[in-house]
Amino acid sequence: MSETAKDQILAFVRSRYPQAEITESQDIFALGFVNSLFAMELVMFVEKTFGVTIPNEELRIDNFRTADAMTELVSRLSADLAVQV
Repeated sequence: MSETAKDQILAFVRSRYPQAEITESQDIFALGFVNSLFAMELVMFVEKTFGVTIPNEELRIDNFRTADAMTELVSRLSADLAVQV
């Protein structure tokens, strides 16, 4: 069984904070897990892992607060990419 986008995102975040039990709906910014460097790493991880480019207008904190939000972002961007092809 292959990993879902949400599983991959959660694994990436959890690998940084193995002592924390982070769920898909927890706000990692509000919990204090994200600094500016890790925020950029999240963007790069999403782009590289899922083969998408995040446009400037999507670089909003709300798109990266939770694994759920990041999964929705990947889904939207992947759908946009499929339409363009």
